[in-house]
Amino acid sequence: MNEERIKEIISGYKSAIIAFSGGVDSTYLAAVAKDVLKERLLLVTATSSTYPFYELTEAKNLAKELNIKHRVIVSEEVDIPGFSDNPPDRCYYCKGELFSLIKKIADEDGYDAVFEGSNYDDLSDHRPGMKAVKELGIISPLLEAKLTKKTIRKFSADRGLPTANKPSFACLASRFPYGEKITDVKLDRVGKCELHLRELGFKQFRVRSHGDLARIEFDMDEIENGWRMRNGISEKFKSEGFTFVAIDTDGYRTGAMNEVL
Repeated sequence: MNEERIKEIISGYKSAIIAFSGGVDSTYLAAVAKDVLKERLLLVTATSSTYPFYELTEAKNLAKELNIKHRVIVSEEVDIPGFSDNPPDRCYYCKGELFSLIKKIADEDGYDAVFEGSNYDDLSDHRPGMKAVKELGIISPLLEAKLTKKTIRKFSADRGLPTANKPSFACLASRFPYGEKITDVKLDRVGKCELHLRELGFKQFRVRSHGDLARIEFDMDEIENGWRMRNGISEKFKSEGFTFVAIDTDGYRTGAMNEVL
């Protein structure tokens, strides 16, 4: 497999906006789109309480490195009716708000299309946000080209993109079991705990919030270090408001909160 199919899809549009998180997928999509669309491209990053500041900083730096126009907007999910109640289709509300805002920019500034970075692997998980993507006519070039995360990482490495081996990240709202109300205070608590693990050198992990319990999913390559450093981690998490702290013996996996659906 090569990049020709993805370039063919992108070339069907005169200009585009990319919903840009700075993750593996959207960064690769941006790099390929620039090859095709040149200056007729804009990256838009939405900041909110579910998107940590360090991810926003990385997105800004990546946009500069790629030399692509970049705009930051505010899309505060917790203000969206229905979102904070955390139903199983929570992401539908989020994506609907986000892409409606980006589509408005595209219409006002004359961009031909809005792209987003879902890949072919995303079809195998519970992704209610894809319903909003389809309803609003958002284009998913990586998914349409049937590119998997593994292939995207390989192509990113071939291009020398710094995100080739970047750990997977999902918005902080995904840290809560469906039905547990999401608040700014809870998001801030989880964000601070994940930042602490990041500062300790951990790469791939999730802090899942279950009321007063923090359940940490470490990548299996890092879980031994997590266990070794458990006392300090527990102390920090409790200082942020958790009563109990546990390490999940099944380790890190994407979509863990969907396992009960």
